[in-house]
Amino acid sequence: MFVRLLEAKYIGGHRAWLRFSDGSEGEVDLLPHLWGPVFEPLRDPAAFARFAVRGTLCWPNGADFAPEFLLGLITSTAAKGSVAPAP
Repeated sequence: MFVRLLEAKYIGGHRAWLRFSDGSEGEVDLLPHLWGPVFEPLRDPAAFARFAVRGTLCWPNGADFAPEFLLGLITSTAAKGSVAPAP
């Protein structure tokens, strides 16, 4: 399935709210995924907040994430939240 990021809003820290072309939406925390030379500068929240939407999240330094990866983070977070706690 080909999905595009349509909208993103900065929430704070390394969190963003995302809305995709398939209708999915939700919040992601990308801090655990900011490793490696291109992502290291984004560990600074001020640098992280400068993202743009061009089918996915992109930053001025050339960093980006595949939209399918971002969508996967939202769906896995939603699935975890929908699991009932053990009695």
